[in-house]
Amino acid sequence: MPTSRQETSRGVLYAVGAFFIWGLFPLYWKPLHDVPALQILCHRIVWSAVFVALVLLLQRNWGWLADSVRDTRRLGIFALSSLLLSLNWLIYIWAVNDGRVVEASLGYFINPLVNVLLGRFFLGERLTRPQAGAVGLATLGVAWITLGVGSLPWVALSLAGTFGVYGLLRKQASLPSLEGLALETFLMLPLAAAALLWFEANGSGGFGHLGLSTDLLLLGAGVVTAIPLLLFASGARRLKLATVGLIQYLGPSIQLMLGVLLYQEPFGPERAVGFALIWSGLALYSGAGLLGYWKQRRLQQA
Repeated sequence: MPTSRQETSRGVLYAVGAFFIWGLFPLYWKPLHDVPALQILCHRIVWSAVFVALVLLLQRNWGWLADSVRDTRRLGIFALSSLLLSLNWLIYIWAVNDGRVVEASLGYFINPLVNVLLGRFFLGERLTRPQAGAVGLATLGVAWITLGVGSLPWVALSLAGTFGVYGLLRKQASLPSLEGLALETFLMLPLAAAALLWFEANGSGGFGHLGLSTDLLLLGAGVVTAIPLLLFASGARRLKLATVGLIQYLGPSIQLMLGVLLYQEPFGPERAVGFALIWSGLALYSGAGLLGYWKQRRLQQA
């Protein structure tokens, strides 16, 4: 039997793998810049549904689906969550192919602090002083970027907001990662498939018209969507939330480096100061979480 230390080590590997893949996502979507973002989204939904259906078929894991369809509350919540997740995917794909990788990374940096605010207003969770300070620093950072650049970083705020509310909804009607992704993609599948047929009928479809490499990337969209989610689920089951909270910054950090170093996106003093304020807020938030975790562990060992 694996020891607790071995399970933790595996959990770290799984979580790092998930966030590493998410961090590299711009490398996958950039070559599809000739395909409209909405079409890429539809392919991502369709092929994700096919991939998770095959996994469920191999696992013979279908019992939960009938229960979910009969549960109107769960079905309604997942219908809303699937819309929000699709909107999040659409904004992200569009941002990457519009040269906004840096701004997209900002959205995932501030997402944990958006979650704190959502918990405060919708779940009645109290803000600790470090959390309030972290949110304040992040707000100041966004305001600084807005004033310095001259426009609101709406891509970042939209990504953080949609993913934050998505997570809030998933808390209300939870399913394991694979089953949850399956239900969400199955709910969006009819719309996505109909849209792809319509694009093809009016001559604007990209699949089969832009080369083999494009077709393979579109077909692989389901696999690259599902694999990091499954890795994340496996890692999260083995790790403390504080550990996952620290590892999650790997993804947007890689995206930021890709945006600045590879794609040569602007990162002037205004953005640098704004990001520094947001990173300070994240350091305060993460540090307070780790301190609380170690205090709790000491009390348990006493």
